[in-house]
Amino acid sequence: MLTLTNQERAKAGCGPLRTNNALTDAAQAHASDMVDQHYFAHDSLDGRSPFDRMRDAGFTGGAMAENIAAGYSTAAAVVEGWMNSEGHRRNMLNCKYTMIGIGYDSGVIKPEWGNGSWVQNFGG
Repeated sequence: MLTLTNQERAKAGCGPLRTNNALTDAAQAHASDMVDQHYFAHDSLDGRSPFDRMRDAGFTGGAMAENIAAGYSTAAAVVEGWMNSEGHRRNMLNCKYTMIGIGYDSGVIKPEWGNGSWVQNFGG
């Protein structure tokens, strides 16, 4: 997913993202929490926002954003889906973000959606 996201950023004139451990920890925890608790939202059921989760994981940057998706079978499919969504695309192609954390859980949020919970956390 990192390579695919960076390819899209390069087309838009943005520099590549590099992974950040705190953003990755927050993204993975949220992807798994959505599967474990069977919900799909940016805010956790405990009321924490994506920004709360990123800070709680130790991220200290000022600029942050999150993309979430469910039911995509491959990284290529989810990146294509996000690129076809204005808000998600805007996050991916925002040149002020320099770091990313990626989370994936192969479980099911809702059976009718299929498997897969995906999270991208961006920071700058």
